[in-house]
Amino acid sequence: MPKYNDFNLVFSTNPDLVPLSGDKEMVETKEAKHQSLIVSLDKKQRRGKKVTLIEGFVGNENDLKELGKILKSKCGVGGSVKDNQIIIQGDFKEKIAEILRQSGYKTKLK
Repeated sequence: MPKYNDFNLVFSTNPDLVPLSGDKEMVETKEAKHQSLIVSLDKKQRRGKKVTLIEGFVGNENDLKELGKILKSKCGVGGSVKDNQIIIQGDFKEKIAEILRQSGYKTKLK
């Protein structure tokens, strides 16, 4: 019996089509005090512009996006969340490390 994600369908008239329940497994987010995040500066393949990378977050993607949103707003800059990394535009390594420490995260500067 076919399932929705076998065909990447949005809609089907097939009465035998069975929807999948729980397509993605939810990863439980560890508490901040149990996480060790790596904060580093990067400018590779970015046309010489510096970005601050935050890596090592263990948890679901929504919590990672929320943390990225908080960091972007506290630094007053843009950024993105992808490939399990938070990317903040500019050199905010020290400031972000301090914000994370105040939030209870263990940080390591690289």
